[in-house]
Amino acid sequence: MIVRIMGEGQVRLADGHLADLNKLDDDLLSEIQNGDGPGFRRTLQALLARVRELGEPLPDDSLEPSELILPSEDATLEEVRDLLSDDGLIPG
Repeated sequence: MIVRIMGEGQVRLADGHLADLNKLDDDLLSEIQNGDGPGFRRTLQALLARVRELGEPLPDDSLEPSELILPSEDATLEEVRDLLSDDGLIPG
């Protein structure tokens, strides 16, 4: 699976890691729905860190179709709320 982090680039992530990331996604969705700004910030940073840790960065000149797009680390709760569907950031 190809994941794009807005403003950073793309990483290749094994599908087997989705279950691991879904917990963080569920937490993030809950924090967004509850307007928990500090929790949102912590969880977004943790989600992005985990994707960076588990993923293999693609070369900067590579442009693959992204199956998943994550917000940048400095995105606001309101910006991410606008990006989301009911399913969260990571398809279940």
